[in-house]
Amino acid sequence: MDETKEPLWDWTLRRIRRIWPLGDPTKLKHAVGPDLPDSDLQLLRDIIDACLESRGGEVSARLRAAELGETYLVLNSAGRHRFLELLANEYDVNNDAVDQVIARRQKATDPVECKELTLQLRNLLEPPRSKLFRQFNELQEGVKFLVDMRAELISLAEKDPALKALDQDVYRLLESWFDVGFLDLRRITWNSSAALLEKFTEYEAVHAIRSWDDLKNRLTDDRRCYAYFHPRMPDEPLIFVEIALVKGISTNIHALLDEDAPDHDPEKADTAIFYSISNCQRGLAGVSFGNFLIKRVVGDLASSLPNIKTYSTLSPLPGFMQWLRTNVSELDMNDDEAVVIGRILDPDFEAADLRDLITNSGDESGKPATLLKSSLVRFCIQYLYVAKKEQRAYDPVAHFHLSNGARIERINWAADLSSKGLQQSAGLMVNYLYHLPDIEKNHEAYQGQGEISTSPAVRKKLVIPKKKIALN
Repeated sequence: MDETKEPLWDWTLRRIRRIWPLGDPTKLKHAVGPDLPDSDLQLLRDIIDACLESRGGEVSARLRAAELGETYLVLNSAGRHRFLELLANEYDVNNDAVDQVIARRQKATDPVECKELTLQLRNLLEPPRSKLFRQFNELQEGVKFLVDMRAELISLAEKDPALKALDQDVYRLLESWFDVGFLDLRRITWNSSAALLEKFTEYEAVHAIRSWDDLKNRLTDDRRCYAYFHPRMPDEPLIFVEIALVKGISTNIHALLDEDAPDHDPEKADTAIFYSISNCQRGLAGVSFGNFLIKRVVGDLASSLPNIKTYSTLSPLPGFMQWLRTNVSELDMNDDEAVVIGRILDPDFEAADLRDLITNSGDESGKPATLLKSSLVRFCIQYLYVAKKEQRAYDPVAHFHLSNGARIERINWAADLSSKGLQQSAGLMVNYLYHLPDIEKNHEAYQGQGEISTSPAVRKKLVIPKKKIALN
């Protein structure tokens, strides 16, 4: 993990260091070098072994686990990598012991003995390090420590295959701890703590919060923000969704986030627009609770605001422009379209140039913008409907909403003219509609057969390309 790019990790380190002080200046964290050289590894082994053997009882084991955690926190990136390698290589499953029990199990004929050997095998297949990780669950901030450790582990495992099994061990543990049944749904408001509002601002990953006025605008009476929290991380949002209560389906993110726009009476709104969903904890990657969040929030809104009849998103297309660059030679277009598409894909054509083209700046005829709009909307529908990976929509945002039972309702032109929106999707955004009577049917069709539900208007514009479309 690049420490200069992970301020939240540094914040976590400082907080946990305050919570886990053991007081002894000669303890482990002062005895190992920041790079964790070979000469210091045995010190770690001794503490890990003592934790696994529960020497002195469970309380002593947890204190040692805290000491290990503290030691991990004072190591530099290289030292933390070596720490994780030690766990991966020396505290994995004992394959020889597993083979011996399997051999005995295959020869056993007595039912009682078979059950006993099966239980032994089950216990042996859990690596010793998993017991160590579970001891952090009883420490204040211990769960957060493991979540952040896995965030670093994910990055390291991408380059070091030896760490992948370790990553999976931590993931399975966190997946069980973060079952949606254990989570609390809370509304974030302007009256929430300053610390929570600061994290909300920091974690927003879709539409950056530019100022305190922007933040306040997103938490006014005609807005809602909900987040999931875990009891062992009560001050840390896991995922949050931002919602605007409006009349009709919104088609432009700038209008939706306009700080000067008048507030609306939420009891007169008829539509809830989900315009930003942000996962806050990278260490929980793969743990699915976003779909439950949508359903819980819809239920809460339906109960508190029965005037809301329509539930839709205003969503980005994070991979569209990259996909277009890869597939431009395979897509069907006339000569005029080819010229304007080639122009926007030129490496020297910047976001500001694309913004000018979309808004007709400098071209009174408007012809390039008209050509660009018709071709990009057509290609966008192909990207969403045709580009698939194992019968799933290639676009991650599309996959999320389609798997939750939404349908592709509308493609919006010039909907996000920020630099990020232009670079990722040429300013296009999508409305995914959650039509409550059809959610289950759409979910089953998508999950079972990969069928994508669309509105009649989108379906009318769908043109299946003649050539096979690549995915990257």
